[in-house]
Amino acid sequence: MNLNKAMIIGNVTRDPELKSTPSGQNVVSFSVATNLVWTDQSGNQQKKAEFHNVIAWRKLAEICAKYLKKGSKVYIEGRLQTTDWTGNDGVKRYRTEIVADNMIMLDNKGGASDQFPNYPSNNRQNEEIIEIPEEPTDDEIKVENIPF
Repeated sequence: MNLNKAMIIGNVTRDPELKSTPSGQNVVSFSVATNLVWTDQSGNQQKKAEFHNVIAWRKLAEICAKYLKKGSKVYIEGRLQTTDWTGNDGVKRYRTEIVADNMIMLDNKGGASDQFPNYPSNNRQNEEIIEIPEEPTDDEIKVENIPF
């Protein structure tokens, strides 16, 4: 069995760039930075940023291009893909990128609710409160009554 899965949460470092292939498929590329923070042996806090190249195809490409911008907090899920080519100087080069299958915008600046009117927000004043009864009702299904 094989598994090629990448999941990152970070900030978009440049505005997504939307292009079309000669066959008409949309593809978008952008970069996401993730931060690693740790304490070294001497007790000092250390920080390191990793930069991830991301591409998305078709409808997801259009959505990324329309709603993401530099600085957006985003969750990306996809697979890793490495391409290689030989540069004009004859040196072989490699580029590893995440081919996105899923993207979730994580900004809480009111952006998601403003851009998507039906998107659930963190505003709880309109939520309906549902009380769960503590005592079981007569209509409750009991495990011992299940025939299988």
